[in-house]
Amino acid sequence: MKKQLLWLALLGALTLPAQAADKIKIGFISTLSGPGGVLGAAIRDGFNLALEHTGGKVGGLPVELIVEDDQQKPDVAKQLADKMTKRDKVDFVTGVVFQNIMQAIEQPVFQAQTYLISTNTGPSDLAGERCNPLFFAAAWVSDSYSEATGKNMNDKGYKNVFVIAPNYPGGKDVVNGFKRFYKGGYAGEVYTKLGQLDYAVELSQLRAAKPDAVFFFLPGGMGVNFIKQYHQAGLNKEFPLFGTGWSFDQDTLAAVGEPTLGALNAAHWNLDIDNPQNKKFVADFEKKYNRLPNEFASQGYDALMLIDAAVRDVKGKVEDKEALRKALEAANFKSVRGPFKFNKNHFPIQNYYLRQVVKDDKGRFVNKTVATIFTDHPDAYVSACKM
Repeated sequence: MKKQLLWLALLGALTLPAQAADKIKIGFISTLSGPGGVLGAAIRDGFNLALEHTGGKVGGLPVELIVEDDQQKPDVAKQLADKMTKRDKVDFVTGVVFQNIMQAIEQPVFQAQTYLISTNTGPSDLAGERCNPLFFAAAWVSDSYSEATGKNMNDKGYKNVFVIAPNYPGGKDVVNGFKRFYKGGYAGEVYTKLGQLDYAVELSQLRAAKPDAVFFFLPGGMGVNFIKQYHQAGLNKEFPLFGTGWSFDQDTLAAVGEPTLGALNAAHWNLDIDNPQNKKFVADFEKKYNRLPNEFASQGYDALMLIDAAVRDVKGKVEDKEALRKALEAANFKSVRGPFKFNKNHFPIQNYYLRQVVKDDKGRFVNKTVATIFTDHPDAYVSACKM
């Protein structure tokens, strides 16, 4: 009889309507040290500014934010994901910078039935056949910037391009995206070690290949060193250099300076996007951190605003996973990038812009939006998603 009563009590507990949480727990796993640390720091700062703008709450509820450094090591990231989902019982995991880190944590997070909000990397497999109801990309699919760059370079008539990128899944995705829209030939295609900072060998190969232009993707400190060494070698006078927005983000411009002037790159966001939320974001970020934000910071900001809107829309009942999914899909917030909506695979449909590095009226190197390359652009993998 006691056993029967126990089962009845358990059944009753499982069928009770979801109750509003008393606080929201967010696990923030990001690369905060090493060559890629500048990217994670920008995402964290944008995320924290958004939390400040929401009054330190998410959906009106207090937030417990657990921030950890993955050190750009997949094994460390997996341990952190296990801890956050099993011990800390977080409601969301976010903050990831690199694709190999995402691959390390996705299964522990999904197995815990926890929502994973990407603030940067957008793996192509999660956009296609392995799309998951628990995964949302608040930034882009990994090859979207390079698709836009490839289209721009193809439109300009380049016929013999040298390509350089890191040898990891995100680097391969970026190059594949470039090839999707650039239809010319290739003088060379080189993949470097992730985190590499010396490019003497690659620059020698590049010079010997004699391309008519160079496309590169080297995030964080990698890109800073590459651009400096490219100019020190005098290659900027021989071969035009094209990159994605990641390669010419605001932190890179501040670190490199004059060698970036005039460079063209593609991104989904910029300082000068003209909407109220972006103006406030840029002004308040500069005031709080004494530097201008970059696209990584904008992604961290939008990720928190997405979570805030979803928790608000379910009235704090985050245990109702189905309702929370629908609220996240609705993306009922105003993005700093402008028009934003999710496709069926939970990746954004959004605009991509051509930017050029200029000096502003304060003598700072900044990107200026000069054209729109894609409008309401979806990713290339959504047709394979069966959600």
